[in-house]
Amino acid sequence: MSAAEGIDAAREVVIEVEDLTVHYGSRCILREVSLDVRDGEIYVIMGGSGSGKSTLLRHMMGLELAQEGRIRVFGNDLAQLGREDAHELRRKMGVAFQSGALFSSMTVGENIMLPLEELAELDRRTMEIMMRLKLEVVDLAGFEDLMPSELSGGMAKRAAMARAIIMDPKVLFCDEPSAGLDPATSSALDDLILKLREALQTTIVVVTHELESAFKIADRIAVLGDGELLAVDAPDAIRHSPIEAIQNLIHRRPEDTTVDPNAYLRRLTGEA
Repeated sequence: MSAAEGIDAAREVVIEVEDLTVHYGSRCILREVSLDVRDGEIYVIMGGSGSGKSTLLRHMMGLELAQEGRIRVFGNDLAQLGREDAHELRRKMGVAFQSGALFSSMTVGENIMLPLEELAELDRRTMEIMMRLKLEVVDLAGFEDLMPSELSGGMAKRAAMARAIIMDPKVLFCDEPSAGLDPATSSALDDLILKLREALQTTIVVVTHELESAFKIADRIAVLGDGELLAVDAPDAIRHSPIEAIQNLIHRRPEDTTVDPNAYLRRLTGEA
């Protein structure tokens, strides 16, 4: 049985994207993208550079609201939420940013406790205990007093993951978690993501261009190409997809593009 087949189709839909279309100026970034993420699964979004995957993730997190189409998270239409309801919904989300985004002037422990200080009414002792528990989960026990500059790339990613899960989110978003890491460290981070899903019983959405990571951790994979959703399926089905653009992505083959000389000239002269 594949990983995706192990995900019960009857499970609750945590995130629903319906006909999402996004334009930046005259450029169409996403075109009528529809998908759903189900409770407890690791859902990977992959695609080449400029395919729209990071834009899709920002919309799913509510950092940008849909220009066309609709996004629901836990049944809530993000575009219809008031400020207080949106704030409450974000308490159920954790985000591990691509760069780690740790504050350089704060210790690792202070970075991890920051969401608690901003969003929870807890005493300092309780926050410190929760912080140390999360450091244990990501295998960084005892590193709370270090500064981010004293961490390796992989350790910084783990610290960022600890901050993302400090409030036990119902859904965890990971933006390019393996970017910039060596293969061994990347594999260890993949193992951590699998561990977090089991330990926290949370839903995880991962954006990545790392094919090995995607096939290792995903229950389902959504592949984007030129702003369109090419396929959503189990890793093995994606690996053997008959869609040429997906095979080009997997085997790192460049797309065969034909240049219109007149359009090219218009771009050079600024008339496009």
